[in-house]
Amino acid sequence: MKRVINVEAIKQTPVERQDVELVERKGIGHPDSLADGIAESVSRALCRVYIEECGGVLHHNTDQGEVVGGETHPAFGGGKFTKPIYVLVVGRVTKEFNGIDIPTDSVALRAARNYLKQALPEIDLEEHVVVDVRLGRGSTDLREVFTSCGKNIPNANDTSFGVGHAPFSETELIVKNASDYIDGVLRKKYPIFGSDVKIMGLRNRDRITLTVACAMVDRYCESLREYLEMKSLLAEEIGRVAGRYTSRKVEVAINTADLIDKGCVYLTVIGSSAEMGDDGSVGRGNRCNGLITPNRPMSMEATSGKNPINHIGKIYNLLSTKVAQDCVSRVDGIEEIYIRFLSRIGYPIDKPLIASAQVIPKEGVVIDEIRNDIEEIIDESLENVTQITRMVINGELRTF
Repeated sequence: MKRVINVEAIKQTPVERQDVELVERKGIGHPDSLADGIAESVSRALCRVYIEECGGVLHHNTDQGEVVGGETHPAFGGGKFTKPIYVLVVGRVTKEFNGIDIPTDSVALRAARNYLKQALPEIDLEEHVVVDVRLGRGSTDLREVFTSCGKNIPNANDTSFGVGHAPFSETELIVKNASDYIDGVLRKKYPIFGSDVKIMGLRNRDRITLTVACAMVDRYCESLREYLEMKSLLAEEIGRVAGRYTSRKVEVAINTADLIDKGCVYLTVIGSSAEMGDDGSVGRGNRCNGLITPNRPMSMEATSGKNPINHIGKIYNLLSTKVAQDCVSRVDGIEEIYIRFLSRIGYPIDKPLIASAQVIPKEGVVIDEIRNDIEEIIDESLENVTQITRMVINGELRTF
């Protein structure tokens, strides 16, 4: 069956030339991101155990988890927990295969706790959090869809779609890279910056405003004066990152809800609002490109925790994002591109019902000049769609 691929030029104002653009990223310690990270870590751990014990990945989905906020009393120099964070790991998994009992709950518990320690280095796993694993058995009909194809290309588990875009705008690059810089560089030098860093970017014509909420870790902060100094340092560092991607004027505002005169500031015990009653759910945060982008088409599917074999909500969102990026890097003449893949339940995932590319060509470029190149990239990517599965299991693709 030949793949149905459609490439068309669209007439709309590119995001970079629109008056107003909004871009958001929830950092790894944000409750929604914690829920995503736990769900994905559990799925990947199950994949590895399934492969080791059964020779292949079995049906599972762990994309319905919750993080229920705890209660703390932060204080300069170090505060305390009064009620632990509650994490609920739920989903449907295969617990037995050909007479082999698989320790899915133990695997999930270990994966969730390991991820929490990675995302929240200051957490005490014995005192600060309760992890509750309630995994059920998968739906019989969906398990049959999962295993029925008996060939290299799995059948889609659902009639659903994935969507991706490229290239990132300046504001998108700033928000994403500022967050990554804090996680990968700045926190190692200044552990006062917790991992719950939410960045909201607004570009109003040629002025970019970054509103940042950063949970400060109290044990690394001795006074209000030190807190204010670190706020200023963070603003300077984010402004420096922004300067790498834009010549527009950039304003950075940190923890704007602080009431300095009353000494009411964003101080936390472990660096996350999850300790202070803020709850989180899988799929309520970043899309698989790491951002929330209301100026772009987005899928509402939760990418994290879905099985990487045939769950379209995961595979097609990751694939469409990768294809969009590949098209921009390999084909000259694209100003913006939007990729959409639509599956049909029970049909092979390498042959979607439609593979759509909507292109805003650069000035002077005619779509017919680049259509074949884009079609070839899409066709090639679908031909090798199972590489997405391998990359997910190996942790090579981020899902939030």
